[in-house]
Amino acid sequence: MSSASAPHIVVVDDEADLCEAVREYLVDHGYAVSVANGGAALRATMAERPVDLVLLDVNMPGEDGLAIARQLRSLGGLGIIMLTARREAVDRVVGLEVGADDYVAKPFDLRELLARVRAVLRRAARAERPPATMGREVRFGRCVLNLDRRRLYDLRGREVPITAMEFDLLRVFAENPDRVLTRDRLLDLAHNMEMTPFDRSIDMRIGRLRRKIETDPKLPQTLKTVRGAGYVFVPAGLHG
Repeated sequence: MSSASAPHIVVVDDEADLCEAVREYLVDHGYAVSVANGGAALRATMAERPVDLVLLDVNMPGEDGLAIARQLRSLGGLGIIMLTARREAVDRVVGLEVGADDYVAKPFDLRELLARVRAVLRRAARAERPPATMGREVRFGRCVLNLDRRRLYDLRGREVPITAMEFDLLRVFAENPDRVLTRDRLLDLAHNMEMTPFDRSIDMRIGRLRRKIETDPKLPQTLKTVRGAGYVFVPAGLHG
């Protein structure tokens, strides 16, 4: 995965407090995280966005985690880490046999979980395993742009409204990371338009986008101004 990508993780567990604790911890470490309380909610999330890894509780009411894991593995792509209070070896074996990449017993240390998440994602990257829905996502500051669905999400998985022109502008930046683009070039690539004298439409759109994606819009770290030249998209992890 490129440094501009934020792997999308879904926590599937019927314990709301645990889901929130895991979500907050992983978001703090740069991941895009959604929460689902069961198989139906997971499938709804996957219909909307590509998923790189699922943290899946084994023991849930209704459809259990092992049945969900079997379905997920048939999709290929995504990583699966089973979460469970069960400690018996036979349960771990069954979980791995149905296709899980790893197995963590509750209660677990969040630092250990993070290490296992990173390990599974590294193996997926080496094997060039794509997300389950084959979607393309690019990290923009505190948001993620889904290029296939033309949607912007925050790192909690909630959609951030953008206009068609704002999407086109972000798409151009996503396709040209670390390249300084003049206002003329941005208008041409994003909107197939030529810039007229006193045209500040690009500045206005970038200002609106900064309010959506930057931690501090007054000190932008993702869409930076290059004085006298234009703007540059600095992918996550490359901020100076």
